[in-house]
Amino acid sequence: MKFRTLDLTLAAMFVALMAFGSNITSIVPFMVVGGVPITLQTFFAILAGAVLGSRLGAISMVVYALVGLVGVPVFAQFSAGFGTLISPTFGFILSFIFTAYAVGKIVEKKRSVATFIIASLIGLAINYIIGTNWMYFAYKFWAAAPKGFSYEMAWLWMVVPLPKDIILAVFAGLMAARLERSVLSRPSFSHLRKTA
Repeated sequence: MKFRTLDLTLAAMFVALMAFGSNITSIVPFMVVGGVPITLQTFFAILAGAVLGSRLGAISMVVYALVGLVGVPVFAQFSAGFGTLISPTFGFILSFIFTAYAVGKIVEKKRSVATFIIASLIGLAINYIIGTNWMYFAYKFWAAAPKGFSYEMAWLWMVVPLPKDIILAVFAGLMAARLERSVLSRPSFSHLRKTA
């Protein structure tokens, strides 16, 4: 698949959106509910797959991860550097690549509203499965785990952000479907609709 200037521009835009979404509470502090920050990383990762397709969407998430790893503070709480590889939350950053790819792969086959929503929810599930399991193993093998930490506790922690993530995933699906009708159906974007 040959990428054009437009493709690279769109991929760069999603890298910027991911950086914005990871630290949105520093701009709008009221988006902290019950002490839990509402980030938009998963939302933009899902949208990247739905809008850019599987390959370009995944590539944009790879670039986002690499930008952060080389030291640009684009991760949550403006963190960056190779030290984040051993962070218990790095699994979520890694999951964005697979989330975008899976969402893109699903919608490349059928681009109905229902498919966009289903793909978004599947992408969210991938994000949670990879991220939560990485967090569990990180705390068990190389990070300082809280007292009494267990696999069940790791998943219980994820119950708090789950409702907002489900809502945002559905919204991402609806937004992608809207973009499909208004923008992505144009000839200049037709190559993004093809299965890679």
